[in-house]
Amino acid sequence: MLERLPDDLARQAVTHSSWTDRRSDSYERLAFLGDSVLSLAVTTHLYPRLEADAYGAGRLTKIRAQAVSGRSCREVAERLGIPERLRLAAPESVAGPATEQLARTERVLASVIEAVIGAVYLEFGYLETADAVVEAFTPEIERSLVSPADFKSALQERLARRGTIVTYEIAAEEGPPHERTFEVVAMVEGEPLARGSGRSKKDAEQAAAEAALESLSA
Repeated sequence: MLERLPDDLARQAVTHSSWTDRRSDSYERLAFLGDSVLSLAVTTHLYPRLEADAYGAGRLTKIRAQAVSGRSCREVAERLGIPERLRLAAPESVAGPATEQLARTERVLASVIEAVIGAVYLEFGYLETADAVVEAFTPEIERSLVSPADFKSALQERLARRGTIVTYEIAAEEGPPHERTFEVVAMVEGEPLARGSGRSKKDAEQAAAEAALESLSA
């Protein structure tokens, strides 16, 4: 559906705010819209599939959060060729390492895929957009159902066997309020064990816990 978008919407969906004098011409507003459409489309897809007795609101929330996480959005963006679209859309004045960095950044790719969803919603309406979203995110949705990620619990259990506990500290916050990225440090006995980043504190903590588990297994 990206190929069917009008040129102005398609261009806006891959325009970083630093590439334009008017912030409203960037992907940010479209991403704000697309975030809600993505969440609703995945929720509506999951709700009738999962039995009420086994999947309460809390469990549904965790499954959806994994399916639409920054990491999931990045994977979808990469499958759809978004990094290359970003490279092609970049002004000549910023082409090169700076653009390459943006094209590899999870926060940027997640925002762009949300912007694309927002643009598709504006052009084609909810029903057609929801079908396209579910199709694009099917691998991520299925993975969240088969292998729910709870790295924090796994790390806590592993450390408990050693008689230690893990705490999480926010090391940095970047970006505007609607596009915030958090960096979290997993601390054990006052020492940093691993770092992780995400678009929410919970996502960042999960990423830090995952990295910590990998370091303990190395």
